[in-house]
Amino acid sequence: METHLLQNLPFAVYRKPNEDKVRAILQNDTTLHHCVDFSEKGFVFAPFNAASSPILLQPESVLEEDYLPGKVSNANVENLSPLGENGKEIHMDLVIRGIKEIEKGNLKKVVLSRKLEVKCDKLPMDLFRELLGRYPTAFCYLWYHPKVGMWLGASPELLLSVRNKQLYTSSIAGTQVFNGEENPIWGKKELEEQDMVTHYITEALENKVTDVRVSGTKSVRAGNLWHLGTNISGRIKDMALSPIIKALHPTPAVCGLPQKLSQKFILEHENYDREFYTGFLGELNRKEQVGRSDNPRNQENAAYKLVRNTTQLFVNLRCMQIDGNTATLYVGGGITRASDPEKEWQETVEKSGTLLKVIFD
Repeated sequence: METHLLQNLPFAVYRKPNEDKVRAILQNDTTLHHCVDFSEKGFVFAPFNAASSPILLQPESVLEEDYLPGKVSNANVENLSPLGENGKEIHMDLVIRGIKEIEKGNLKKVVLSRKLEVKCDKLPMDLFRELLGRYPTAFCYLWYHPKVGMWLGASPELLLSVRNKQLYTSSIAGTQVFNGEENPIWGKKELEEQDMVTHYITEALENKVTDVRVSGTKSVRAGNLWHLGTNISGRIKDMALSPIIKALHPTPAVCGLPQKLSQKFILEHENYDREFYTGFLGELNRKEQVGRSDNPRNQENAAYKLVRNTTQLFVNLRCMQIDGNTATLYVGGGITRASDPEKEWQETVEKSGTLLKVIFD
């Protein structure tokens, strides 16, 4: 990976949640490819603005290795919090404008974010190793293209997973700090926000997916934070991914409701370009071999392999952009009628700790 980076060649290196394998997709020239209809094969990297074309890395070389990260120290998030305090007044004013728009009846929810820049002296591969060690349940990645830039992150949120015709997705909303408790208590604001996201996803999948199943909502831990999560599954009517991805992205968890109006509000009022923050990324149409039987006595069937088409895409959260020795971090939160501007600000500070620990510990 370091050799590829020195040669200014595109790549993506990543590890899926709860796995111990790190996989790399290497492209051997600097051509900037784009995804047209999601029938392509490779590693897709899509921006927040759905009107912009996703970037596709061609899998000209694919590497895979077992990787068991070593122990990492526990940085004190409170000591790092002041680093995320810049821009408080501006962000709280933005939140207030969002609440007023909801009170007018124009929006039900809008996700508002900010960015912060900090000095970063660590090498990209060292940052990636830190992510692997700290966040085993997240999708950890390092992505680079010389014509676009470098991004890395540890996302807790699945956009969708497809194996042949079986689809899995999830709705995640609500945030509170993990303080050692096993079952956090959620307020009305977080529960309503989670219900909005779940309802939107099930409606978006209507007429595209059959046998839709929705699990109960439970608390999901991501690093030092808790979220509310609901699993959703179903069977795709045909293998065209494009209408499903377009229906889901951007979800209310990163944009708001109604989708088009909330996205318009974000683009007009956030006063910065999110670029790939709250976009999505991951494997697109990867051919995966699986054995027919795990029974060691069944040697005849074990000799045959099933090949299935898999796609796994993750929402690009808890991410940052690296430019030289400057890291730009992106954090945000869902705003509803019940939101408190001070608490919404504090939520962004808590979320910034995910990456600040990696940079400064």
